[in-house]
Amino acid sequence: MARGVSIRARGLVKTFDGGLVRALAGVDLEVDAGERVAIMGPTGCGKSTLLGLIALLDQPDAGSLELDGEPSERTRPAEAWRAANVGFAFQFHHLLPHLTAVENVCLPLMAVRPRPADMTASALAGLERLGLEHRSHQLAGSLSGGERQLVAVARALVNRPRLVLADEPTGNVDSETADRLLGVLVGWSVDTAATLVLVTHDAAVAARADRLVRMRDGLVL
Repeated sequence: MARGVSIRARGLVKTFDGGLVRALAGVDLEVDAGERVAIMGPTGCGKSTLLGLIALLDQPDAGSLELDGEPSERTRPAEAWRAANVGFAFQFHHLLPHLTAVENVCLPLMAVRPRPADMTASALAGLERLGLEHRSHQLAGSLSGGERQLVAVARALVNRPRLVLADEPTGNVDSETADRLLGVLVGWSVDTAATLVLVTHDAAVAARADRLVRMRDGLVL
């Protein structure tokens, strides 16, 4: 049985500003467990909103979402499910600058409360996977932009997620860093059968996925 999370969305609708802004207008999407899917579309088409719903960071106004065959509203508490199953890599790294790289990577593990030594060992192994072991004890605020994004990817994978959601993870890094980052994300999915959903504007990035999904005006085309 595949380790990844399966996703089934039917008619997802999400609005903001009291219904004035319709981010999703009835999205249908199926992703098999262990599949690697890239989502492309113009700015404002609802890509990031869709990722947020899949991550249970928000709830749809209408429609249904199933994760591993279970309705999302039954996946409660959402925070505990996310901590155990989801790794999220954002376009902007969202590191805490006053913590070291290894301390930032440890943060998702605090929800499952492993032994401190085990937590640090897992974080260091994650940084080594990204080639950043030599920067592990540097404050995040002193790292370069590319290094911070690599730390953010290490943080996304440290809880050994079954579902990795990456929102424009290469948008602010150079081509060499982007290639290393993508190699780790795709490699993680291949090695562990984790599901990977990747939002991008870059066709070369999307080509690393198994399947391309295009969105426009809050809909999957």
